[in-house]
Amino acid sequence: MPFENTIARAGGASLATNKVIKNTFTLLSASLLFSAFTAWLSMRMNWPPLGLVVTLVGFYGLLFLTEKLANSAWGLAAVFALTGFMGLTIGPIINAYTQMFSNGAELVMLAMGGTGVITLGLAGYAMTTRKDFSFMSGFLVVGVMVAFLAGIGAAIFQIPALSLAVSAAFVLLMSGMILYQVSELVHGGETNYIRATVGLFVSIYNLFLSLLQLLGALAGED
Repeated sequence: MPFENTIARAGGASLATNKVIKNTFTLLSASLLFSAFTAWLSMRMNWPPLGLVVTLVGFYGLLFLTEKLANSAWGLAAVFALTGFMGLTIGPIINAYTQMFSNGAELVMLAMGGTGVITLGLAGYAMTTRKDFSFMSGFLVVGVMVAFLAGIGAAIFQIPALSLAVSAAFVLLMSGMILYQVSELVHGGETNYIRATVGLFVSIYNLFLSLLQLLGALAGED
């Protein structure tokens, strides 16, 4: 009967959505742990920063590779290559903070804790309330582009106030991105768990860096 078929299709869609959510958060947890390991390794080996050009080329190159392989088993390897590379880039930054500030270790731990609380809180809110945050997509895309360009300007012209404002903006934008991305998973807007994992990882990565920059500027002790 049509009514029964509708119920069956809805049940099947719900099971598929739940599977994507489960696979996404399982892979995200594993990739975050792997990224933390490569960050620890780069700190342990005291590797120098990779530089802006190498970081951007490596990030966008691996991001493109992950996108191309998202529908194959090789996509998993690409996810770990990307997140491992990003871990290598963040290790020297953490080392710099611990050497630059007498309370650098505390700042790093606060940034990590804040990132975890914000991420879990927003993801939990999106999943329990099941609100649709798809209306935020356009605003977030424009906001990230503007903040990214402003960040480049702050770096080139050495404007500390602008850099601080960009970090604060990225905290808000990445928080919005996490809400939007989890909402897309819940409502079936994103059905590929590899793409979903990468999107959430990038948001969490940028959230951590932005919080660390804000804490360093506002609470760093020489």
